[in-house]
Amino acid sequence: MSLPERLLQSLWPFRLEKRPEPSTVMRLASPLIAATAMALTGLLVFLILGKDPMTAFQVFFLKPLSTTYDLGELALKATPLMLCALGLALGFRANVWNIGAEGQLTLGAIAGGGIALFWGEALGSFALPVMMIGGALGGMAWAAIPAFLRTRFHTNEILVSLMLVYIAQQLLGYLVHGPWRDPDGNNFPQSKVFVENAILPMLIEGTRVTGAFIIGLLLAVASWVFSTRTFAGYRMLVAGLAPQAAAYAGFSEKRNIWLALLIGGGMAGLAGISEVAGPIGQLQPVVSPGYGFAAIIVAFVGRLHPFGIVLASLLMSVLYLGGEAAQIDLQLPSSITGLFQGSLLFYLLAADLFITFRLRRVRRESRSVATTRFVS
Repeated sequence: MSLPERLLQSLWPFRLEKRPEPSTVMRLASPLIAATAMALTGLLVFLILGKDPMTAFQVFFLKPLSTTYDLGELALKATPLMLCALGLALGFRANVWNIGAEGQLTLGAIAGGGIALFWGEALGSFALPVMMIGGALGGMAWAAIPAFLRTRFHTNEILVSLMLVYIAQQLLGYLVHGPWRDPDGNNFPQSKVFVENAILPMLIEGTRVTGAFIIGLLLAVASWVFSTRTFAGYRMLVAGLAPQAAAYAGFSEKRNIWLALLIGGGMAGLAGISEVAGPIGQLQPVVSPGYGFAAIIVAFVGRLHPFGIVLASLLMSVLYLGGEAAQIDLQLPSSITGLFQGSLLFYLLAADLFITFRLRRVRRESRSVATTRFVS
């Protein structure tokens, strides 16, 4: 053993060792463990900030569920998270790392919103279906850029998809400040309000939740069928779990990359048009408070399973609504939402680490003999 290794062992006499077989029960329970740890951390943060923990807990976690309108807001914010996360999860399972859902969401809003602005009235009752298709195609077109660069030039889809987010946001800003700005909007950077037939109908009277929530639930079922009952879904799963076995079986890596990115982009684009054709009703410089990035957390909290993602999207929606309530009732900064989201991801990753690995304590009893003790 070298001198640096001996020094490291004397300072930290533990090392990670892979478990023979990770616990299936613990893998299913880890999101609940992470959510509980997140809530306890939040109580501690509230206490440090000088707020009554119980009052803050009620404002952050219970108030968003107290009325029918609040439940509608819960479903409203869960919709884009669900749509983006469902698409991302399919890619993650295939070992394709699309981090640019936020940009694909923005392009979906631009593409579908452009159809509403220029052809919404002419399309009549067909406006919404055409807008939805246009939004999905817009997201797919934006996701096709990292897919092409990955398969043609072996670029990293993580970096490319992430950088494209900021290009998409700048493009939206240019349009609403320039050629698509409402001439009667008192110089505000926004487009015209969409015509009535280009607005998604409300799902429940007295709330703002739209039919896009039902579309999200149906797509969750479709995603489960695709993953478990189709050969394409099986091919993507094998590519993610055992790339060498997939290559030996003749599964095309390029096909999986294109399929994963296009599905993720299409779902994110659908989320984008659902936002601007729903509660917003027009194009604005910002159409998403970070749903595309938060969807990454949703996908992993949901264990990359469609039905788990539905539940995780509702949990993340509570964090968004709780953060807004905390700003109003407790005068806390908007960053409190990001703190809860980040701690949720941190505890989930920590739980997954100790499900897969365990700490092995190494204790030197003599110069030549070492004994080990397992700490589970």
